[in-house]
Amino acid sequence: MVSTKKATELILRGTDEVLIEDELKDKLTSGKKLNIKAGFDPTAPDLHIGHTVLINKLRQFQELGHQVVFLIGDFTAMIGDPSGKSATRPRLSVEEVSENAKSYEQQIFKILDPDLTKVEFNSRWMKKMNAAELIGLASNHTVARMLERDDFDKRYKSNQSISIHEFLYPIIQGYDSVALDADVELGGTDQKFNLLVGRQFQTLHGQSPQVVITMPILEGLDGTQKMSKSLGNYIGIDEPATEMFGKIMSISDVLMWRYYELLSFKDLEEISSYKKDVEKGVNPRDIKFKLAEEIVGRFHDAKLAKIAKDDFVERFSKNAIPENIEQVEIKVDKDGVVFANLIKEAGLVTSTSDAHRMAQQAAIKVDGERFEDTKKILKKGFSAVIQVGKRKFARVKLVSK
Repeated sequence: MVSTKKATELILRGTDEVLIEDELKDKLTSGKKLNIKAGFDPTAPDLHIGHTVLINKLRQFQELGHQVVFLIGDFTAMIGDPSGKSATRPRLSVEEVSENAKSYEQQIFKILDPDLTKVEFNSRWMKKMNAAELIGLASNHTVARMLERDDFDKRYKSNQSISIHEFLYPIIQGYDSVALDADVELGGTDQKFNLLVGRQFQTLHGQSPQVVITMPILEGLDGTQKMSKSLGNYIGIDEPATEMFGKIMSISDVLMWRYYELLSFKDLEEISSYKKDVEKGVNPRDIKFKLAEEIVGRFHDAKLAKIAKDDFVERFSKNAIPENIEQVEIKVDKDGVVFANLIKEAGLVTSTSDAHRMAQQAAIKVDGERFEDTKKILKKGFSAVIQVGKRKFARVKLVSK
């Protein structure tokens, strides 16, 4: 039996905020098997390791014997979560949502214990709700309260449109907590408003309000922006072992510690010892190997993780340029193109500021030589193999428009 102190330390590890912490401690000491809720809208077919920051926390609750409700928001996905968005999100079709939801069900059990996981769909109760009941639910929330949300407030003040149906999203998410009688709900930091609506609605329905736990948003491979498939800075949990391993090894030494904190299952004392090793002169790359092996082993197995490591050492630690590099032709006029813009257009960086940052980190090579002059203008006829970081290569040629 884990002590309350140890259980609390485990759950608090890596969290951004807990509302309310004393309530969490009371629930953990109650002896009750808690109902832990987390919702995921199936807006894309694949989960990436950014999603697993939250899923790992669900796993920790399971290690303490609690029940996890993995809620697939097949109903709310057709609205589109407005959290953090500067414009109305496009609505997904029923078919798109259904297809994406199937892939989520297949992927989550790479982390979660099936015996302590209940997969739910919020369409189960929302499809039964008639228009009068939905209006009654919406009457519990005011427009003024809704506009307290930072994203809505910014859009309203800048005269950007807010569709009425977007106001329904936090209301329905809040009602999900009532339908599931959740004891705890987890979400990203951008979900705080929605999670608190759940507390409000549970109180209105005579339930004990859920504890709200917000988890940090994991930065992507670029180290700056939120991990996202659309930005190309993600690691998919279904990616091949060698690809996954190489991507983890491509992160900066600073970002490595962030990944350790949010993704590793190693205890904090062990991670602290790694930091001390680096301070004493151990190569950070060797510590990053441990992280990559752990994560690849989790989503594949230890044998494939070892093969991926050997492949990485062979291909990249020896500065080998991979075969079959993508050929990219970029059309330029007589004025040429600035190098930072060139590598952005070639898909090697997400922005020109990213190009400047990578150059400052000595992470750009042209034909194997370190390159720092991101403002240099290149003209028609330029041709070279450009490498950004340890994983991105392109054979770029400039041609006339």
